[in-house]
Amino acid sequence: MDKRVVIAAVAGTILVAAVAIWAWRGIGRMSGTDDVQPEQAANETPPPGPPLAPNEENGSLQASRQAMVDEQLASRDIHDPRVLEAMRRVPRHRFVPKNLIPEAYADHPLPIGHGQTISQPYIVALMAQLAAPRAESRALDVGTGSGYQAAILAELCREVYSIEILEPLAREAEERLRGLGYQNVTVRVGDGYRGWPEAAPFDIIIVAAAPDHVPQPLIEQLAPGGRLVIPVGDARQELLLIEKGEDGSLRQESVAPVMFVPMTGEAARKK
Repeated sequence: MDKRVVIAAVAGTILVAAVAIWAWRGIGRMSGTDDVQPEQAANETPPPGPPLAPNEENGSLQASRQAMVDEQLASRDIHDPRVLEAMRRVPRHRFVPKNLIPEAYADHPLPIGHGQTISQPYIVALMAQLAAPRAESRALDVGTGSGYQAAILAELCREVYSIEILEPLAREAEERLRGLGYQNVTVRVGDGYRGWPEAAPFDIIIVAAAPDHVPQPLIEQLAPGGRLVIPVGDARQELLLIEKGEDGSLRQESVAPVMFVPMTGEAARKK
């Protein structure tokens, strides 16, 4: 199939999903905060509680997760079998507030407290597929949130380093991931713009917030042959795939229009 047709199809899928998201509780971003003040969002939605015990996952939740993979991912353009299997394995309902568990496998983001959301399942899967993870990969996850993307990467990679600028989210995600048995994920509080230089280089870097330019520290921390998946822009954002050649050269591809929360911290100060 013509590559332009594939990209157009992906863009159309994401734009349709965005319309559904705007209709749902007024959320206007694929990932990140609602269009309300952080204090309001935190008050409206409690942060995720402790993970459900394994025996609390009933057949309905399992069926919903399988339907999510079949209907939202495999029937669209998510075709990497390892990514699809990871999406089947990771219990997304463990990463949302208990009052929102019935909506855990719906095709839209959900608020997780602290003015933030867990990303739409399709976007999580798309970014993972673009990163082309291998079993031996070392990954950097920028914007931990509730830890869902980190858990998906943990199923696909040897090591995952996840960084979150909001300390409460980072601590909650760290506890949640540890409780679910992910021993190959390390979480820290920090500014994702700067990456994690002491753990670099990374074969994969996935970013869940949009700066208005590609952060140079992330380019420097990308290993030769590595892939960076990042939304970039202000009012108009593009999901970019950046590949670093073995000689250090860069190849950039615009995948589709998206809408993420702006990256804060140093990224905001450099505007």
